[in-house]
Amino acid sequence: MSTGRSVPSTSAESARVHLDLNGRRLSFLDFGGPGQPLLALHGHFSEGQTFARLARELAPDWRVIAPDQRGHGESDRPADYSREGYIADAVAVLDHLGLGEAVVLGHSLGGVNAYQLAARHPERVLALVIEDVGAIVDDDLSFCLAWPDRAPSRAALIEELGESARYLGDAIREYSNGWGLAFHPEDMVASHKLVKGDHWDDWLATSCPALLVHGIRSDTLSAEHAAVMTDRRPHTLLVHLPTGHTVHETDPDGFASAVREFLASLEADAPVRH
Repeated sequence: MSTGRSVPSTSAESARVHLDLNGRRLSFLDFGGPGQPLLALHGHFSEGQTFARLARELAPDWRVIAPDQRGHGESDRPADYSREGYIADAVAVLDHLGLGEAVVLGHSLGGVNAYQLAARHPERVLALVIEDVGAIVDDDLSFCLAWPDRAPSRAALIEELGESARYLGDAIREYSNGWGLAFHPEDMVASHKLVKGDHWDDWLATSCPALLVHGIRSDTLSAEHAAVMTDRRPHTLLVHLPTGHTVHETDPDGFASAVREFLASLEADAPVRH
């Protein structure tokens, strides 16, 4: 059973909605507007707010809906981080909003979730935007286990996080016992272990229009693998941008431009159905 309620947002541009999924809270941001729906799924260590700038760039033609995926941001920690669980959460958001289908965008973890959602529920996915993740996932997140649990101040936490801090700014929170992150590193490792593997069957299961965005300096997705993904899957466009793994944050203008052009092509051409 799921129920939802809107609560005042910290942003004038979005409404935050909490779903109750059998006692577990799943929170998402709805940036609203009259446009067509675009479900945006973030990567590990992140949350829905990471797509706020993209939502502004795409409005009013597109209405961005950005969940805090399970165990991230304002959503509760789940009993598991299974592939089925992430996909069920995405379906629950679409169902709550009464959306039969949507364009689905995903970064990293969210990208795998997006193309697996399409593979399992092709009728719900009009098109895909996949940001810097492959059909094979074999990297490692265990480095995050060294991150501090709490620090006495924001500055102290940032200092302890070192180089990683620049990727985690939106995830830093003040708690009753100090400053920390909006996720548990051990959860991220557990989640990533279930993302790792060969997902070629899922990537190739559908032929809806897809945009694959590759960061040229990415240590997650190689140019060679991105090219093979594009060659093997019909109706798939590959765009390279001069960034690392977090393309939408490092080159927000270039990313928004690529996504906007792709979405415009969906309106110009009749969608290729699954």
